Amino acid sequence: MFIVLYADDILLRAPSVCMLEKLVRICEHYLDQIDIVINVKNRAVCALAQEMIFLCAAIRTSNRVAIPWVNELRYLGVFIVQSTNFKCSLTNAKRSFYRSANAIFGKVGHIAPEEATLQLICSKCVPVLIYGLEACPLLKSDLSSLDFIINCFFIKLFRTSSIDVVEQCQYYFNFPLPSVRLAKHVKKFEDKLSACNNLLCKINIR
Repeated sequence: MFIVLYADDILLRAPSVCMLEKLVRICEHYLDQIDIVINVKNRAVCALAQEMIFLCAAIRTSNRVAIPWVNELRYLGVFIVQSTNFKCSLTNAKRSFYRSANAIFGKVGHIAPEEATLQLICSKCVPVLIYGLEACPLLKSDLSSLDFIINCFFIKLFRTSSIDVVEQCQYYFNFPLPSVRLAKHVKKFEDKLSACNNLLCKINIR
């Protein structure tokens, strides 16, 4: 599975730099036939091997424009980082959560009831934090870091430093942590894959 398509977003995967350059040329050829122009500034290459950045020459388009090597690549809102294994970055998701949560807290603060504030956080901010992560391989440390963000927000909202109080508030307000939400999302994601008739989807179920 070398070419992944979703709407107008195209992701190319290849076992070698030479093959990747061939795929780029093939895509350019067919897109040119349907009069679609590729924005070269939005294209980049992310290697899944640390040493590839230094050993490989730049991949060039048919008109000899170089596609830069990068340490991080965004696809469908998920940030894939340079690593020897497939790995996603949570930095941008965390930053987006803080931005939206601080905007809400700055408007309502301690004026609105806690239940209303948490409902806004649950519907507007948490989806930003865990978007697309059900398809990403996450370590326990990654899940802990996501839970830590929510715990910190509860500490700020309820003005407490006790993790026991935070856990009780999460229980009574029915506010599951991101790790719990993601476990349900992963189960739902895998169920959809198993029900899909596409052979590739069934093979790639974890």
